[in-house]
Amino acid sequence: MAFTINNLKDNPNVVIKEQLGGFTVIEYKEDLSSTSMAEAEANYFMSRSNMRNKQLMIEINNSEVMLSAGAMQYMIGNIEMTSGVKGVGGLMRNIISSAATGTSAIKPLYKGTGTIMLETTYKYLWLIDVDNDHIVIDDGMFLACETTLDVSVAARKNVSSAVLGGEGLFNLSARGKGIIALEAPIPSEEAVVVELQNDVLKVDGNFALMWSNSLDFTVEKSGKTRMGSAVSGEGLVNVYRGTGMVWLAPLMNYKNSIFQAGPTS
Repeated sequence: MAFTINNLKDNPNVVIKEQLGGFTVIEYKEDLSSTSMAEAEANYFMSRSNMRNKQLMIEINNSEVMLSAGAMQYMIGNIEMTSGVKGVGGLMRNIISSAATGTSAIKPLYKGTGTIMLETTYKYLWLIDVDNDHIVIDDGMFLACETTLDVSVAARKNVSSAVLGGEGLFNLSARGKGIIALEAPIPSEEAVVVELQNDVLKVDGNFALMWSNSLDFTVEKSGKTRMGSAVSGEGLVNVYRGTGMVWLAPLMNYKNSIFQAGPTS
């Protein structure tokens, strides 16, 4: 069995942004398929604003990966796809966890030898090597991973974190050793990583994208007293306490407020 993919990695309009194991992030410099002046204008400004189409390529060699449902664009080689669901009980568990975490109920498995191309996206693709660790991921970011990782639902350790913090009761988590690909709202270069050693991080807003499962996550008043919280203008803050790491998207809330407000007169 042999195949060759032409005009992909060797395409002058393609940039290899990152490679980790069998995972490769491809970025298209420009959209060359404009069919109208409006499309051409939009494509021009999008490319100049770092808004470019990206695509994940996964090359497997007698191995197995898990994908988000509907993520596969095409695959080449001796690859078998299964639903990844074991019986009716497994399907019900997946449906419940998908409703809780905002992810698809069925995450298909691809096993064998060959190449899998995922659908293009304007979001940013992160490749993370989970090295005997346990990380919690914000809702909707999961894209693909090696099945050497145990991907499951992590429940909040404190109900107040869900009720008051604008977060769900559950998040997807990845534990063990392997590569995971995430679809993030910001480039990895923009993420701020805070390392805690038996310390506390307080965040005004839910813009933490990932954090170590070892951290206790709660929602607390920003000040010791009600008056102190009122004076600070913050009120409630998300608190990460203990030893571990938190990945923050510092510009995400600012961008959301700008776009939600719309143009000013």
